[in-house]
Amino acid sequence: MIVVNTCEERKPKPAPDQPLPFGRYFTDHILVMEHTPEKGWSDPVIEPYRPLSLDPASLVFHYGQAIFEGMKAFRGVDGKLRLFRPECHLARLNRSARRICIPEVNEEVLLEGICTLVKVDADWIPPAEVGALYIRPFIIADDPLLGVRAADHYQLLVIASPVGSYFANGFEPVKIKACTEYARTCPGGVGEAKVAGNYAASLLAGEEAKKEGYEQVLWLDGAERKYVEEVGSMNIFFKIKDEVVTPELSGTILPGVTRRSSIELLKKWGVPVSERRITLQELFAASESRELKEIFGTGTAAVISPVGEIAWGDRRITPESPEVGEVTAKLFQAITDIQYGKAVDEMGWTKVL
Repeated sequence: MIVVNTCEERKPKPAPDQPLPFGRYFTDHILVMEHTPEKGWSDPVIEPYRPLSLDPASLVFHYGQAIFEGMKAFRGVDGKLRLFRPECHLARLNRSARRICIPEVNEEVLLEGICTLVKVDADWIPPAEVGALYIRPFIIADDPLLGVRAADHYQLLVIASPVGSYFANGFEPVKIKACTEYARTCPGGVGEAKVAGNYAASLLAGEEAKKEGYEQVLWLDGAERKYVEEVGSMNIFFKIKDEVVTPELSGTILPGVTRRSSIELLKKWGVPVSERRITLQELFAASESRELKEIFGTGTAAVISPVGEIAWGDRRITPESPEVGEVTAKLFQAITDIQYGKAVDEMGWTKVL
């Protein structure tokens, strides 16, 4: 049973004529669940948005036992509210939980709670095709203990934020920088899990790239620093000749839901697509020979993002045309049309509320 305690006073909302920066505004309510060894996970409770009160010795502060997810709710052109592939996101949340010894949550119960939260705060969802409601479930360990071990007590919370385009320039090609100095993860690590520490490890490289005029970092393998893995907030794809190629999931790459959706659509359309190891040298050679037709990233936040340049030291890897590629544009249109209810959801990806 879901308990709903609504707030007495609602927050002011962003002006409708102003852009929505990513993750700056938050809705009126949060969803809360707690885990104890005796009772397991509690039923979801929706209550007014509030600060957390945590003991300074909470394990999350000291040993980083924290995971999160990101999904979106959309207001369709038909006025209906839709979640995009929520089951995939919650399955990935549990996969991340298993990797760092957090007890798994009942996905059906959590999804029901998230759907209720979205309905309670539905007036925060931007109009169709203007933006979406970004939903952030996360779990933290809050045992007050300085011993290095998995916690017994956890808090699961879900917050929501109305968002517009992830990148400032919208659906325009971005520039990214291949990182050869730092490593984000390694085989056997937690690269495939959505744990907080992965993102802390990426911050320095990201800040340095931004100072040089790049929007994101392209991460390479931790051992040899020559195989492409993923971008800071996206999986990465390349169209070489007539084939679309993306790095294979080898335990160091986040299994993105939009990545999976893109591969499924490409296969449905009959576009050759493969998951394999890709080196920067291969990409540079394809760029030089003009066989590299398109580069794009995929992710919940950006959906599909065209990439216009990869900096690799003093070399530049660019697609054949500086314009948004045909496959890139088609994937963006197909996925967003499903999300906003403009196209029939033949894939069964949306949950209509």
